[in-house]
Amino acid sequence: SDLSPLTDCPGLNRLSLVDTAVSDLSPLAGHPSLKELTLSCTKVTDVSPLATIPTLEMVWLYGTAVEDVSCLASLPRLNDLNLRKTQVVDLSAFKGREHILGIERKKLGLKKAGKLKKLLVTGCLSQRYPEDIRAELPEVDGLLGTGSYTQVAAAVEALMAGERPEYFGDIHRTYEDGERLVATPPYTAYLKIAEGCSNGCAFCVIPKLRGKYRSRSVEALLAEAEKLAASGVRELIVIAQDITRYGLDLEPETSLARLVKELCKLDFHWIRLHYLYPEAVTDELIDVIAHEPKVLHYLDIPIQHCNDGILKAMRRRNTRAELEALFARLRSAMPDVVIRTSLICGLPGEGEAEFEELCDFLREQKLQRVGVFQFSPEEGTLAAKMENQVDPDTAARRVELVVDLQSRIMDEYNEARLGTVMEVLCEGFDSAEGCCAGRTYADSADIDGRVLFTAAGPVPAGEFVNVRITGVSDGDLTGEIEE
Repeated sequence: SDLSPLTDCPGLNRLSLVDTAVSDLSPLAGHPSLKELTLSCTKVTDVSPLATIPTLEMVWLYGTAVEDVSCLASLPRLNDLNLRKTQVVDLSAFKGREHILGIERKKLGLKKAGKLKKLLVTGCLSQRYPEDIRAELPEVDGLLGTGSYTQVAAAVEALMAGERPEYFGDIHRTYEDGERLVATPPYTAYLKIAEGCSNGCAFCVIPKLRGKYRSRSVEALLAEAEKLAASGVRELIVIAQDITRYGLDLEPETSLARLVKELCKLDFHWIRLHYLYPEAVTDELIDVIAHEPKVLHYLDIPIQHCNDGILKAMRRRNTRAELEALFARLRSAMPDVVIRTSLICGLPGEGEAEFEELCDFLREQKLQRVGVFQFSPEEGTLAAKMENQVDPDTAARRVELVVDLQSRIMDEYNEARLGTVMEVLCEGFDSAEGCCAGRTYADSADIDGRVLFTAAGPVPAGEFVNVRITGVSDGDLTGEIEE
């Protein structure tokens, strides 16, 4: 668990920490030769020491508790950053075109060295800057926009045939074609019910890159969900940029509440809902969530702020009073409801009074799960052009204050679980902890905490067990299986 002995290893180029108890990377600060670092299932939360290692070329963070990697954007040689199964959401530090093109240039170096045969640039970068890529990176072999994901196989075939494919399909299309590939553990799967977004928040560029909001058909979703259930998926996580507007654009019109009722008829044990916009949560939907046993009383409702002036500047469609009323309705219908939200600190116009109001709101509401991010002026958004931009250092300090405040609220919630018996979805044996690990209804995959528990014998991953909660450890719950 201690990396201090590695401080004096100047010849070390590659380091892999897999299933370890390492939590502190500070001994690696300023390392003279480290090029590749892999962290998997460690307790690391702070990667800032890595920003002082100029030789780093590859950083893989797999299944860690890291939430902020913005400091790594300054590494001059970084060309491979893998964040799979982490809690990282904000990649704004890596979104500047010059920085991204710089990373692509490094990949071109691999191509020239014979380590990379072809380079296909896909997703938001190619959708947003195709002309810049053509002009500045002529060695790129092909481009794939956000409206052409199902053409990736065809693009690769064209590449290997010596062609230069450029596929830019309609970004407003709905994906109903292609076979579903499940990249999660076999007991958990995501169901994306809509593409794009039409909310037009002032700080967000998604509508320009991924198109307007369009719901997938009920028939296609149920067919996909039936296959997932038949394959053994026990937890279905329903997602979209905004699931609450599902079906309003279909003919005939339908709703999220009706879709969820249909999903509840399938052989899932848990159904989890992510990204409900507060102004679109209806009484019908609350009633379905409250009374359908399979639907978890865990709701991810991004509010971004609570101050009315900031919400208006963000082009959000609710007020603080309306947010408070919604949370009251949810808690009245489901006293055990766990609410997750996301917040932005440092939007232009946010002064100390607005920030303190946000802190007071959190103290009053005691939301159990909160992700907080520093505002970053995204090119092409209204917020990037606003007056009264907040100093980045001030915004960063506010983020730290909210994180500290929220950690105390989460500790209170965890301590209130002591002595209770909770249903846990086992995710397997954690060799670093020497016990089983799993999640309760209050913990979504990859972003929330875990329950570490002991059992008399092996517990298969994907099995639901009852665990008596006996302790709290670094934000995770601990307990023992209730036979």
